[in-house]
Amino acid sequence: MPRAVASDGTRIAYQVSGGGPPLLLLAGQANNHHWWDRVRADFDTHFRTITVDYRGTGASDKPETEYSTVLFAADAICVLDSLGIERAHVYGTSMGGRVAQWVAARHPERVHTLILGCTSPGGTHAVERSREVRASLAQPDPDRSCRALLELMYTQDWIGRNLGPYNTLGDPDMPAHAKLAHLRASNGHDAWDALPSISAPTLVLHGTDDLLSPVDNAPLLAERIPNARVRLLPGARHAYFEEDRTVAGAAAISFLFAP
Repeated sequence: MPRAVASDGTRIAYQVSGGGPPLLLLAGQANNHHWWDRVRADFDTHFRTITVDYRGTGASDKPETEYSTVLFAADAICVLDSLGIERAHVYGTSMGGRVAQWVAARHPERVHTLILGCTSPGGTHAVERSREVRASLAQPDPDRSCRALLELMYTQDWIGRNLGPYNTLGDPDMPAHAKLAHLRASNGHDAWDALPSISAPTLVLHGTDDLLSPVDNAPLLAERIPNARVRLLPGARHAYFEEDRTVAGAAAISFLFAP
């Protein structure tokens, strides 16, 4: 598997498939490129898709240092540099949407169009998940906390029709220090002041029933980012891009071709 080398020497694994204009796909917190497995083929038909194993996940190095969404964004740019890609479409979901905000804000010349899915601006302006949701994820019983996460990702109906594996529940091989570093990175994200500097045409996608990253974050992002628009997916939860694959994928691809 190819690896790019970040400025601090960390090796960042990446994967490339499909053909066409480059599309960088950024996964959620504590997840690797398998986050996109169920839907990647939809994009490969139209784009040359690039995924990244964040530091701490997959085949990338797992240094015992502090991580941040700014650092993950720099790693993503390093991957594009390694591939000789000057400009790409960028689609980030969940924490990947937070990373994508920094990619677009700090490297505007590298981003053709931007999609932010099920994410938030972070910091004091973000609409946070409820205490009940936090408590469900912090249960000491790992099976119960995993089930709680699964039900935040998908509706019961979808879970009943799709028995797994579920690639959005975290990289099972991550060491404990990397999981904690990812949690701190996502919790420490605050791009509010940088959002107005994003110049790429932007689409904000969000499920209306998302309790993990509440849907009220979608209009916050769209109001803060110039040239942004919102598309809400009725009844969808956090992993809208899988459960509402047909509608969400079509909306994303249509926007990427004609923002």
